[in-house]
Amino acid sequence: MSEPASESLSQGRTVGFTVSHRRYVPHSHAHYGGNLVDGAYGLGMFGDVATELCVRTDGDEGLFAGYAEVEFLAPIQAGDVIEATATLVRIGTRSRTLEFEARVVCRSAPERGPSAADVLDPPVVVTRAKGTVVVPAS
Repeated sequence: MSEPASESLSQGRTVGFTVSHRRYVPHSHAHYGGNLVDGAYGLGMFGDVATELCVRTDGDEGLFAGYAEVEFLAPIQAGDVIEATATLVRIGTRSRTLEFEARVVCRSAPERGPSAADVLDPPVVVTRAKGTVVVPAS
């Protein structure tokens, strides 16, 4: 059974509403050679931005129902600063479809020194996904 679509929620949030978080990836999270971090790191960030988006749109943390798509496009490395964004793309009665993107906005540059880093312009897109969250009936 499909849910009726609407373009906005009672709190004034509409399709296209976006939430972003940035986080430094500590070296303690590197699990693989070359200071690589597992792809689930970005998915964890997607859960956090989805939670804030639900709080802002529906006044509830909501529950993540699942991913329809996940693409791992580039590696995440220890020392990266990652920006994760959730964008509301569909509003159902209780479900919300979100699109996610994680980008490396800063990256360590150990060849220049142990604490050297660069701002990446443009950022490197590392993960994209599409998922569904469910919120309580209003």
